[in-house]
Amino acid sequence: MTKEQLFGSGLHKDGRADHDGLKMVLHRYIIDAIEESGKNLLEDSRHALSQFVTDRVAEYVSRLHLAISRYEMERLAEEIVDELTGFGPLEVLLRDSAVTEILVNGPHHVFVERDGLLSHSDLRFIDDHHVERVMQRILAPLGRRLDESSPMVDARLPDGSRVNAIIPPIALDGPCLSIRKFRKDMLKSSDLVAMQTIDQSIYEFFQESVGKRCNILISGGTGTGKTTLLNILSQLINPHERLVTIEDVAELQLGHPHVVRLETRPPNSEGHGEVKSSDLIRNALRMRPDRIILGEIRGVEVLDVLTAMNTGHDGSMSTVHANTAQDALLRLETLVGLTGRTVAEKTLRQMICAALDVIIQLTRMSDGRRCVSEVLEVVGVRDDVYVTNTLFRLDKRTGFGFVREALNPASDKLRRDPILNANG
Repeated sequence: MTKEQLFGSGLHKDGRADHDGLKMVLHRYIIDAIEESGKNLLEDSRHALSQFVTDRVAEYVSRLHLAISRYEMERLAEEIVDELTGFGPLEVLLRDSAVTEILVNGPHHVFVERDGLLSHSDLRFIDDHHVERVMQRILAPLGRRLDESSPMVDARLPDGSRVNAIIPPIALDGPCLSIRKFRKDMLKSSDLVAMQTIDQSIYEFFQESVGKRCNILISGGTGTGKTTLLNILSQLINPHERLVTIEDVAELQLGHPHVVRLETRPPNSEGHGEVKSSDLIRNALRMRPDRIILGEIRGVEVLDVLTAMNTGHDGSMSTVHANTAQDALLRLETLVGLTGRTVAEKTLRQMICAALDVIIQLTRMSDGRRCVSEVLEVVGVRDDVYVTNTLFRLDKRTGFGFVREALNPASDKLRRDPILNANG
């Protein structure tokens, strides 16, 4: 029995070549050919493997007299080489600098983000096993495991890109993969102004806030640019200061001369060895930091970071997921409640207000543009209610430009520290 009879020819019933079917047949055909050759071509150069695959594809097409163009034949050969040596259909997306995020929802649905907008790609995998093979290929050099006992993985690629993988039975419609690509060229404040994320007056306020060592919380939904803005603010910090960063997956590119970068660690296969954000915050306090930058507040570390901000580490920064600046305050309360520690509401709100000076709210517009929607000053607590002061807000009528709000003359904090006065 020939290989063609065993595997099928990759043809439609009418004799036309089916790209996906033919690719699957050729993939198995070439794997057999590599084994029969007795050469370890997968360890050889890409050029040698590419030449071998191209020759075998041409041989197969010629033998079956398939109606396929030279361009399509070369494309098939290139995709198979990618599958054998790299990350399969993802290879071309990872090389595309315009792609900022890759989302795989099962084998037949691959989405990409360009300029803040998601679109459906015509690339796809052969089946669930194909997706899982690529996942394992991505994770293997990282020493991370993805199997039934550990069906979710959050990791960082060598180039800094963030990858999240999840497989059945947790993922009901097939294995899912999310890759947030690492930006090699750091954005600058001028880029944010050009993209209308902020305007010049907001940038000048940020300069003063960072220079005066205000504790800043950046709030927003997923993909609104919280980490990007955190990077921008860090560029405004005095280069003589010592920074300690703490992240679950290291994404920050601070561009600062004195940075100590710490990263949490998940438990090993025996359930031991986990290092949490709260552990790293407590350790960071012993490292003589001038400022602590926590990538994201998402759990029990909330009390530790609030304590750090209240005990001499002014100028610290972090991010949180929330829909509005006011919601960010309530989100912190909720996270404290999830720690299991009992803190009186009045005491908790006073602690939060003492820790935070400024909340910057980010949003993503319908056209994909990310921008600051509000800058809020945290004034204090009065009658057990947060007293806040909106310094800037996005002009909701146009979606462009910012409105500088009138400041509350009763703000004690503004009188004590007039640098926070956005009106000068």
